[in-house]
Amino acid sequence: MTHLKTLSLTFISLFFIACGGASDAPTASGDTSTYENAEKTTKSEILNAINDARAVARDCKDGNGFVSAVPALTWNDELYASAYEHSYDLAQSNTFSHYGSGTASDITGSNNSNSSYFNERIKANGYVGYKTVGENIAGGQGSIQEAVSAWLASPAHCTNLMNGDFKEIGVAVVTDSSSEYGIYWTQSFGAKK
Repeated sequence: MTHLKTLSLTFISLFFIACGGASDAPTASGDTSTYENAEKTTKSEILNAINDARAVARDCKDGNGFVSAVPALTWNDELYASAYEHSYDLAQSNTFSHYGSGTASDITGSNNSNSSYFNERIKANGYVGYKTVGENIAGGQGSIQEAVSAWLASPAHCTNLMNGDFKEIGVAVVTDSSSEYGIYWTQSFGAKK
């Protein structure tokens, strides 16, 4: 089973976008090569898959009708650091939430003696002075193409992925074969003021 969740912090106001449920996207089979292939995904492959999706007008089925194609996102290392921190925490703590686990693997949270939240992780990893940030997470997909397909199949995740206000992205994948989903993807989105 594949899980997805998404949230967006827009114009300094927190907007909660409904959490997605199960998807028909393929999930990690537990085959070691699936985990290795996911971990070998390059920045270029990630950007191409996401920007190819953004280049096509689509109905996210969120009640707003068709969304025009939106400009390509550029890579941001601070957003990547935030995404990596969260994917690592999800895999190590065997949790699945936009909140960090509050354990040692939730670096931002443990530094603040609480469970971190996506906007806190983004800021703690150096992405400051933003006008909007957001996060998509996914678990179980064996490739970036599978993760993007699952996000596009979920109205809330599609809306986040197709948000034209976002200009930059960082995406991380972390695997742990002993965890529930095995493969954890985090997309951190942002736009500076």
